[in-house]
Amino acid sequence: MRAKDALGQTGEQVAADYLEDLGIRVIDSNWRCPAGEIDLVALDGPELVIVEVKTRRSRRYGDPLEAVTAAKLHRLRTLAVMWAREHRHVMGGLRIDAVGIVMDGRSAPSIDHLKGVA
Repeated sequence: MRAKDALGQTGEQVAADYLEDLGIRVIDSNWRCPAGEIDLVALDGPELVIVEVKTRRSRRYGDPLEAVTAAKLHRLRTLAVMWAREHRHVMGGLRIDAVGIVMDGRSAPSIDHLKGVA
C-alpha cells in the first residue's frame, strides 16, 4: 500500500472515531460505485450524513479542506442518492460534511469538521 493511501485510511478512521464521539453513527465507509466513492456514510439522528475526509501530513501545501471542491460536493450529492437507493434507505434529510485532518506524526491529529457544506 502506498504511503498516501495508508495516510488516507488512517485519517478516515480518525474521522470515524471523532464522529462517533459526537454521537454521529458511522454506518458505511469507502462505498464505491462507477460514479465515485463516499468516504463515510453516517446517521445524525434521522439525517443521512455523507462525509468527505481529507488528510494531510502538514498544511505546507494548504489546508486539507481546500481540496473539497464544488465539483466534488456536487458529485457527493449524486452519490448520496445512489447509496440511499442501493441500501433502500429512506432519508430523513441529507447533509454533506467535510472533515480535514492534519497528522504530522508528532502530536495528536488536528481535526476540522465542517457541517452542511453542500
